[in-house]
Amino acid sequence: MAALSYFSSPNTFSLQPQLNGQMGSSSSLPTRYNYLQQLHAPINRQIPTLRFSVRPICASNSDRPSAAAAKPPATTEAPSLPIRKIPGDYGLPFIGPLKDRSDFFYNQGREDYFKSRSLKYQSTVFRANMPPGPFIASNPNVIVLLDGKSFPVLFDTSKVEKRDLFTGTYMPSTEFTGGYRTVSYLDPSEPNHAKLKKLLFFLLQSSRDRVIPEFHSTFTHLFETLESELAGKGKADFGGPNDEACFNFLARAFYGVNPADTKLGNDGPTLVGKWVVFQLGPLLKLGLPTPVEDLLLHTFRLPPFLIKSDYQKLYDFFYEASGPILDEGEKMGILREEACHNLLFTTCFNSFGGMKILFPSILKLIGRAGVTVRKRLAEEIRTAVRSNGGKVTMKAMEQMQLMKSVVYETFRIEPPVPLQYGKAKKDLVIESHDAAFKVKEGEMLFGYQPFATKDPKIFSRGEEFVAERFMGEEGERLLKHVLWSNGPETENPTLDNKQCAGKNFVVLVARLLVVELFMRYDSFEIEVGASALGSSVKLTSVKMASF
Repeated sequence: MAALSYFSSPNTFSLQPQLNGQMGSSSSLPTRYNYLQQLHAPINRQIPTLRFSVRPICASNSDRPSAAAAKPPATTEAPSLPIRKIPGDYGLPFIGPLKDRSDFFYNQGREDYFKSRSLKYQSTVFRANMPPGPFIASNPNVIVLLDGKSFPVLFDTSKVEKRDLFTGTYMPSTEFTGGYRTVSYLDPSEPNHAKLKKLLFFLLQSSRDRVIPEFHSTFTHLFETLESELAGKGKADFGGPNDEACFNFLARAFYGVNPADTKLGNDGPTLVGKWVVFQLGPLLKLGLPTPVEDLLLHTFRLPPFLIKSDYQKLYDFFYEASGPILDEGEKMGILREEACHNLLFTTCFNSFGGMKILFPSILKLIGRAGVTVRKRLAEEIRTAVRSNGGKVTMKAMEQMQLMKSVVYETFRIEPPVPLQYGKAKKDLVIESHDAAFKVKEGEMLFGYQPFATKDPKIFSRGEEFVAERFMGEEGERLLKHVLWSNGPETENPTLDNKQCAGKNFVVLVARLLVVELFMRYDSFEIEVGASALGSSVKLTSVKMASF
């Protein structure tokens, strides 16, 4: 979502105008093999904008990395490493993509699909096919990037085009979005991109005073619901109540409207879920019998008319709720209808969808981190809140170093959007840690982020959740390798880049979830399963706050 940044005002979001700019030698085969084994261990235009930014973990401004240090590793046209032909192939037409699709979803699964090919080719850069392939995607051929050095080329819009690549090698029908290509599918070179992204910045800026109180209110109700279910059944599923809380929070924080008081009622999360599945079905594994699932989801597109009435209900809600935002859009030269479809997409697909995946990950990783970590979080969070008048404020959260590190570590381990794409605008040379590779204009680049952000040449114990990883000076230097937002954590979204407009908003709500958890509980126990969009988490016990 947007350029949300916070400054040091003790009790409120503080908005200030800021100028946002655009944001070795060859290894031997055994060395490359050891590196790959580690990596795959089991499993410029200056535009003034108003923003509130999330501070990194540091003691003072002098501790912050320089602008040069914050930039992603650059691809270079004059590589210092030896040029290597990109290994791998796409197989026979039609047959190769079908085989790779079967491996990706059923024979190997996503992690092993990339791991096995990386080990086979002794390279973190190789050629492969990405689903869905026939008959949904006309060209499934990609160059895969799996390490933290090559991956950031996907953020460089001077080198890669982002037009219609939000979902990868195929694009869902615009009938799902009222006939409009929403901002997520636009390249920054397209005129509408800057206007629509600016509208999202305005949405966030206008909602700044509602975020903390609405989050507290909504998620207090969530925890009460979970505690009641836990008392009655012995365990409580986090998923459904979390979906309802996230949707209600976003509606109340962004638009000042409670969905339950409108015609939409409590149907929002269900309608959004169906709408998202119809668009992302070609990339999902729902657990149906393989022949049925492959034919239903991965071979042919699901027709938009089946959910047209559901989408209309969502559209009507957003059109009625977002009047002042639509008025602002008109001043920017955006049609009200187009603005509304973009607000719906951003709120439901990007923000709600991201929270739906991210929040269970936070519970899962903290729940597995051990009692000591949970005790430290409870002590740190309550001490900071107590020293700031007993209220959760921006200033209080800035003092919670462990909490902030835990949130960044969650983004590193389980980024909500793990797949990134970009099409080469020109002939390029891309470097991994071991070699350089020539890429031709028009070739599709694909990055699988969970491998890049666990790169053992960047992160020690990269496969492990290390709660304090991003604390201190050394930890802060690692933030430039946290890439979940379609850009480094040390940079911010601008009108000219494709970094998530709400990058800092998402970090903020993730922090708020951890704070609310440990203001309420000393500890909790969980049961974890899998879901189509991440993890399924059930609470099996909670220990209420005792100090």
